[in-house]
Amino acid sequence: MSTINLDDYQIHFGAFGARLREYLREGNYNQVFIIVDEHTRVDCLPFLEKEIDSGSTKVIEIASGELNKNITTCTKVWTAMMEEEAGRKDLTINLGGGVIGDMGGFCASTFKRGMDFIQMPTTLLSQVDASVGGKLGIDFAEIKNSIGLFKNPLAVIIWPPFLETLPARELRSGFAEVIKHSLIASKEQWIALQRIDHLNVPQAVNFLEKSVLIKKNIVEADPFESGLRKVLNFGHTIGHALESYALKTDEPLLHGEAIAAGMICESYLSLEKGLLRTDLDQITQFLLKHYGKFDFEKDIYPKLMTLMQQDKKNETAEINFTMLKSPGEALFNQFASESEIIASLDYYRNQCNF
Repeated sequence: MSTINLDDYQIHFGAFGARLREYLREGNYNQVFIIVDEHTRVDCLPFLEKEIDSGSTKVIEIASGELNKNITTCTKVWTAMMEEEAGRKDLTINLGGGVIGDMGGFCASTFKRGMDFIQMPTTLLSQVDASVGGKLGIDFAEIKNSIGLFKNPLAVIIWPPFLETLPARELRSGFAEVIKHSLIASKEQWIALQRIDHLNVPQAVNFLEKSVLIKKNIVEADPFESGLRKVLNFGHTIGHALESYALKTDEPLLHGEAIAAGMICESYLSLEKGLLRTDLDQITQFLLKHYGKFDFEKDIYPKLMTLMQQDKKNETAEINFTMLKSPGEALFNQFASESEIIASLDYYRNQCNF
């Protein structure tokens, strides 16, 4: 097992049994709560139960998907904990993707003013992104992650074989964050990504630890997102708006699919602002090759603008972006007008689908 050390917790990669038992022994917890969804209960929980004594564990199952990342689901989790007389000397293990990591950590951190929790991310997206940095929260009033807090886990345990349980679409969604990390902080990794024809599990494992290191370095430099950490929002201002809109349709987007579209739009904005020079076409074609195009009409632009105006990243009346200076170099606290944003959406819509 390899380990990345952060200021007050560790991220472990590989076989996890001995290290997890050590955490349980050191914490001397009264009870251990394991939060799963219907998928991770079947595909992932058996691997965890082989490694720890199930006598003191309680499994809490929630429904999967971004639509369920809300206060109603939190109430169900808190109710289950209350019925089991949970307290601050208990531990929560969040076994799942970004929804479970964000929401399970939020529930653990707020129940009776907080208990320890361990993140065990099971998707590529959560392994390279949501599990690192202590951001916890839920969606509210159609705005992603608008209720939450910063709270670091006791530990993060990443077991790559969990990726084998993912549908191809989920794995591809997670790769969007690997691509984003490359575009904002590693030209070398961006060049390496260009050689990939098919996004598969072996490729994911190859980039896993490198991508986590990129995020780790950014988060440590700015733990509460007051400056540099904002570069991690590249693709997310427009991407989150598209994701929130699509969530209410018959064809919702996965997070990474929305962020891929957002990165194309925000790369266009970077070019129009005179920051990005000659890389827009390469970025656009690479993302379209692997993610295709989300088709939408101009009549949703007002809704998208409203969602962007409500984005928690905004600090003034202006809509806040991260933009690219070049692959591997990003600038935060950049702004664009409504007409410029509309032009970026037009640019995306006018692309040919692969």
